[in-house]
Amino acid sequence: MSILEIKNLSHIFDSKPLFENASLSINNGEHVGVVGLNGAGKSTFINIIAGLLPQDAGEVKFNSGIRVGYLDQHADIDRSKTVMEYLKGSFSHLYDLNARMENIYAEMGGISDADELERKINKANNILETLTREGFFDLESSIKKVANGLGVNAFGYDTPILQLSGGQRAKLLLSKLLLEQPDLMLLDEPTNFLDIEHVEWLVEFLNSCEKTFMVISHDTDFLNKVCKFIVSIENGIIRKYGGNYDAYKSQAEQNAKQYEENYLRQQREIERMEDYIARNKARASTAGMANSRQKMLDRMEVLRKPTVIYDAVFSFPLNPLHTRDMLVVKNLSIGYDYPLLPPLNLHLSSEDKIWIRGTNGIGKTTFIKTLMGSLSPLGGTFSFHPAAVRGYLEQDLFIDEKSNNAVGYFSDLYPKMNVKNVRSALAGVGIKNELATKPVADLSGGEQVRIFLCSLMQKQTNILLLDEPTNHLDVRAKSALQKALVDYKGCIVLVSHEKSFAEAVCNKVFDVKA
Repeated sequence: MSILEIKNLSHIFDSKPLFENASLSINNGEHVGVVGLNGAGKSTFINIIAGLLPQDAGEVKFNSGIRVGYLDQHADIDRSKTVMEYLKGSFSHLYDLNARMENIYAEMGGISDADELERKINKANNILETLTREGFFDLESSIKKVANGLGVNAFGYDTPILQLSGGQRAKLLLSKLLLEQPDLMLLDEPTNFLDIEHVEWLVEFLNSCEKTFMVISHDTDFLNKVCKFIVSIENGIIRKYGGNYDAYKSQAEQNAKQYEENYLRQQREIERMEDYIARNKARASTAGMANSRQKMLDRMEVLRKPTVIYDAVFSFPLNPLHTRDMLVVKNLSIGYDYPLLPPLNLHLSSEDKIWIRGTNGIGKTTFIKTLMGSLSPLGGTFSFHPAAVRGYLEQDLFIDEKSNNAVGYFSDLYPKMNVKNVRSALAGVGIKNELATKPVADLSGGEQVRIFLCSLMQKQTNILLLDEPTNHLDVRAKSALQKALVDYKGCIVLVSHEKSFAEAVCNKVFDVKA
């Protein structure tokens, strides 16, 4: 049974259509992946379904009574609440019912009329039955079962939300959505802030889920494990495929080839018709035929030019340095008001590429920030080689500058570069043409990450510190980055939740444990 019908959906962004006349249905219980290159419109599509963005044309229609839940990792939530208070909000209707029942019990003490008292007892019993059926009296245990699966217990249920990191808040938001069990879950990059074991838990949860979900992800292993259908956005067309990501990829490659052939064939036909019209419209004897061809041309549904895929080419210039003491960490204590971890010890040579592995929120980002001088150590020491030249990519570097485009933003970072060189550098990572002049805040997350990576490429380094560099990158860009890091002859300190990516790049593992 269909729970969502999309008919003739169109949306224009920055004067260009992201997709046009899209129609598809989502059926009850379907597990659907949403894929496409950076900037194709995946998040826009999900936001339209969630009701957060208006479509320019078409219809998005749900079956009556369908509850929709949306994972917005940047949602503004009440940070004064504790973690448990926030999670209990998933069941506010049950807590309200319990409060009503307790009020009824309180009222009974002042009632002398037997009939009225019986009505109150019956009302309270009905509420009690509902609460028992809904598992209200084991609610905290049920909440922890889900939240623990995503690692929320690691940062404590009594912790105020304002003390959480961005990754910890993302886990909290995902936990609450899973607890709410809406009929349709809309998940935008749910694995971005999850560790390997928590991704595995989420896979099991989603596979056992009888509800419907649509998930945007660039993690193809994850999509293969949880999805039975794929919705792709390409060339302004939204198309639904049966099967997991690998099955979709095989079908999509055939469709793309066929689409390009159809486009070229149509363009040749348009050229022939336009040539005929131009040669014959002025002569009285052939004007009628020319007008007829013009009408045919006007009625033709012209195929959109196939999307030009701007592949990113990453390359990090090396400032050669050969040393056994690139980075030496001795009994380093990190944290804010108190140490997050036992003292850390690490010794890296100029050839080491190390994967910093550990559960989310345990202190990996705090460790990197301490090494970069953003945070002061609480104890111990660390030192880079005197000739070390560092390159650093932070985890959350999103820009909200409506007035600045990619060229302007990059020029501010590197004022000595002329505009031609700036555009050339950006083009190399796939930020070409209109993307380079679009406001940075309007670019997709993956496109913004490309800009930050491009900035790292403008100076010679011999050690890169990268905190979740693959977040938001599409499959092709991720592959290009992996190749560049494998080819890089310097030292790398990598924080990543993607096991296959990290194992391909790194030759060492450093497990961060409390």
